[in-house]
Amino acid sequence: MANTIAKKTVNILGATGSIGRSTLDVIKAHCDVFQINVLTAHSNVAVLAQQAIEFKASHAVIADKNLYQDLKTLLSGTNTQVHAGQDALVEAASINADITMAAIVGTAGLRPTLAAIRQGNTVAFASKECLVAAGQLMMDEVHKCGTSFLPVDSEHNAIFQVFEKDNKDAIKRLILTASGGPFRTWSKADMEKATPQQAIAHPTWLMGAKISVDSATLMNKALEVIEAVHLFGMSENKVDVIIHPQSLIHSMVEYNDGSILSQMGPSDMRTPITNCLAWPNRMQTSGPMMDLQSLTSLTFEQPDLDRFKSLALVRDVLKGDPAQAVIFNAANEIAVDAFLNNYLGFNDIIDTIQSALDGISSQSLKTLDDVIAYDVSCRKIVEENIKKVSAKISIK
Repeated sequence: MANTIAKKTVNILGATGSIGRSTLDVIKAHCDVFQINVLTAHSNVAVLAQQAIEFKASHAVIADKNLYQDLKTLLSGTNTQVHAGQDALVEAASINADITMAAIVGTAGLRPTLAAIRQGNTVAFASKECLVAAGQLMMDEVHKCGTSFLPVDSEHNAIFQVFEKDNKDAIKRLILTASGGPFRTWSKADMEKATPQQAIAHPTWLMGAKISVDSATLMNKALEVIEAVHLFGMSENKVDVIIHPQSLIHSMVEYNDGSILSQMGPSDMRTPITNCLAWPNRMQTSGPMMDLQSLTSLTFEQPDLDRFKSLALVRDVLKGDPAQAVIFNAANEIAVDAFLNNYLGFNDIIDTIQSALDGISSQSLKTLDDVIAYDVSCRKIVEENIKKVSAKISIK
């Protein structure tokens, strides 16, 4: 590798998750280019300690404050400073770094991600739920602070790479590709009987349980439509979804001159992660390379909106007020958790989201505190509604 990249300090929020681990894998291959400053985790104290030791992190933060002593013990004798609790997580995200990988799953990442944005440096963003729930607030802060905000999701990273800002008025539409998930060819009746084990068995990507279920319902693509609207400043009618089972074209931008620009790569998150870490340059990925000679076909299908209702629901959500997106995301997170714990059937996930959108009153959301409080209240309502239809009593 030609070392044209100045050495960068890196904070990783959510280091023990799949994106965090993949990020560290890329960094390990370029240890002469990157220095780890902050690593955080929710509760996986053993892995966090191992990572902090291996990468000589300056700070390690465990969000569960009850695990402070465990982390302190595991890191005794090192130079890593140990912190614990939600406030410490936000403070760590505020520590200056050249680039922050914001990879905390769900709306738990809202406050720390916003703290990272306010540094005014570069934030590689991998938590779509934050942008879904507080998109306008977050993007306003990005513009105010002059932060370079880089999308890590493979679809949005693909668009980012072929999105001509100077020709934005010439863009006809953004086209998000979707694998179709494990139930792409299943009937609605078969999907009704789907188990959590079947739902997380993604055909082309290796991901965590929650996002794998989102892929099975195509809810991940619905959330990505909202994300694309905020990231690229496009109206919802200019963001489309198409099924591409091979997962090799990660998204496309269609221009009014008839050109469609796409980004291709292996089904491996290290490709977009490498792009973000090296931006605005390029460097060698630690992941696989795509072998064009081995390709036999690239196919595309229109999504079935009857079996995958999330793609229809998101259009109504985007036409409503911002509170609708909070409900949409919160209800999905609770419903997916209930499904994974056998409280709900697979098709009940979307029914639960629909009921929440129909039954929860909207509120004016002017600040991040408003969003967080409303998100909490929505989750409580959805939990109570699930208890009414479930044979079990509690939602984990």
